Amino acid sequence: MSTSTFSSAGPALAAKRPLQAIEVVKIATEIPAVAPFRNHRPSSRHWWALLSVAAWLALWWLTTELRWVPPLFLPPPEAVIKAFGQAWRGHIQGGDALWVHAQWSSVRVLGAFTLAVMTAVPVGIAMGVNRWAQVVLDPILEFYRPLPPLAYLPLVVIWLGIDEASKWLLIYLACFAPMALAARAGTRNASAEQINALRSLGATRWQLLCHAVVPAALPDILVGLRIAMGFAWTTLVAAEMVAATQGLGQMVLNASNFLRTDMVVMGIFVIGAIALLLDGLLRRLEHWLLPWHGR
Repeated sequence: MSTSTFSSAGPALAAKRPLQAIEVVKIATEIPAVAPFRNHRPSSRHWWALLSVAAWLALWWLTTELRWVPPLFLPPPEAVIKAFGQAWRGHIQGGDALWVHAQWSSVRVLGAFTLAVMTAVPVGIAMGVNRWAQVVLDPILEFYRPLPPLAYLPLVVIWLGIDEASKWLLIYLACFAPMALAARAGTRNASAEQINALRSLGATRWQLLCHAVVPAALPDILVGLRIAMGFAWTTLVAAEMVAATQGLGQMVLNASNFLRTDMVVMGIFVIGAIALLLDGLLRRLEHWLLPWHGR
């Protein structure tokens, strides 16, 4: 190729370069901006949840109004509301008011739950970070975890009698297993990079535990607390069957002996409402301690 060819091609190439730059700028301006980061988790549908609850209540009212189910098996809503008023004033078997039964049940559940948090979480973390702790404790935990509380209830009564200690122990055992397993599973969330980075900075084992293992395990621990709270209220009725004179479980049991279905349904609603309230508090605690989780 001759020199004249290069000389003639040079201005053409020089003329194309600014045009290419202009086109690139034009294309860049035409591309829409990237949408800001947002949480892709499904947003809560509070209104739909309220409509669903209202629909179920309407179906309950319609079923009892048209006598599709006898009142002995499914009392109407107005009978349950009337039973709530009677129980609140103490016009039920035993003479104790509803708030007294709720107070006794809440003390039992929260007391046993607190003791389980103070012991099960450290045990679960120890099982996750120490092989010998897992070898010693894991067989016992896995053995009693699937057992229903009613299976070892007679043994607990033989050991501790029919006082408050037996009820607390029954609820405590129901809460211990899910908390310990959740804490043990959460220790695996600490990545090797985090551990090695802290070790390279001279961190001790206690500092590794406090600054890497426990923060990584905290989401699973809080989930385990919520699951354990549900188990605690499930076990409450069984625990209060043991010669208790106060408590929501005992109130429901006494009402069933007299075929007071309205009182039984009212007690179920009260237990569920308190359990939902405590679960909401645990959710708030999770959002406060872990604002970054899931985002």
